[in-house]
Amino acid sequence: MRKTTTWSVVRVVRDRDAALHLAALVLSGFGTSALWLASGVWVKDLTGSDGLSALCAFALWLPTAAGPALGPLADRTRRKPLLIALNLLLAAVLPVLLAVGSPGDLWLLFTVLLVYGTASVVHEAAKSALVASAVAPGLLGDFNGLRTTALEGMKLLAPLAGAGVYTAWGGPGVALLDAATFLGAALLYACVRVREDRPQPPATGRWERTAQGARHLWRDRRLRPLVLAGGTTMLFAGVNGALVYAVVEGLGHSPAYTGVLYAVQGAGSVAVGLVAGPALRRLGERGFAAAGIALTGVAVALRAVPSDAVVLACGAAIGAGLPCVLIAALTAVQRETPDRLLGRVTATANTLMFAPNAVGLAVGAALVELVDHRLLLVVLGAAQLAALAQSALSPSRTAARSPSDANPA
Repeated sequence: MRKTTTWSVVRVVRDRDAALHLAALVLSGFGTSALWLASGVWVKDLTGSDGLSALCAFALWLPTAAGPALGPLADRTRRKPLLIALNLLLAAVLPVLLAVGSPGDLWLLFTVLLVYGTASVVHEAAKSALVASAVAPGLLGDFNGLRTTALEGMKLLAPLAGAGVYTAWGGPGVALLDAATFLGAALLYACVRVREDRPQPPATGRWERTAQGARHLWRDRRLRPLVLAGGTTMLFAGVNGALVYAVVEGLGHSPAYTGVLYAVQGAGSVAVGLVAGPALRRLGERGFAAAGIALTGVAVALRAVPSDAVVLACGAAIGAGLPCVLIAALTAVQRETPDRLLGRVTATANTLMFAPNAVGLAVGAALVELVDHRLLLVVLGAAQLAALAQSALSPSRTAARSPSDANPA
């Protein structure tokens, strides 16, 4: 398996366009992770408010809920020029943050973060569609696995770099660093070689185009169970994430120990990304997703054991299991969706899979105040395994496609 994994990594890196995509993702992901940390710290330093600091992450994630409405933008034009334009837009907008110097200027920061989050939703949809066009179908699983490895690696490294830049030059320094990463990503996308035909003018109204992404997912018996399983998994992940401080307290550590748990979980995600391609070829999308869900469910339940060694091992297992269904779903969407619909389908799938995480966080935050966290962990793990056992990933019946689905949009 190790030799196969190494060869898969080499195949992606040796593919020029795949390597350029991956490099652009790593570069912009580095800047995004650095800004995510620094923006909260910046607001905390200016206001002393924990609530306003938390709103930074909320502003970045809020546009994800509008994915079905924003996704069609990635189908209305060629994706490569769109990605270049989005990266240049963010590079131009971020220097606005140089004007933030007092609590009265925070409206600028939150406005930029909302623009940032909105552009990121369209960026993700266009990027997924362009990858499907530029990367060989046989490499999609390997690419998406390495994408996970790269993003999780950035989450481990970029916050440290962002903290260092913030300490030396403050929030404006981090904003300029992030702007520079987007300029670099725009240059990398400009070097991608892909032939794209100009999309046909839309034959349906705006709301119909928005609904087509959800309709396609719902009626496709291969994609629907994977996306629903992804959303369910992220809902459980949100509840589990809200319990992390209770787990740390149960071990007798200070809240700072959560950093260790996050690092271990990140390491698990980095590792699984390297084996995702070979595993997808061996198990298929549904099998790979099911294995990840099962691993996550067992690990969540075992986190109730008050042992550092067990909790750390479970953290690594959760980090390895959680991305499996997301990688499987994204790869299936890229392979099975017609190119003309890929932007809106990707955006809709991302909303359906990631929005439940916020709901889970809210539910977990309420429950942990009422119920012992160990009982919650056992119930949560059992519920995840029960959902899997009840054929959450089984093929669903395929409804006939409507005439509007067959029309170019």
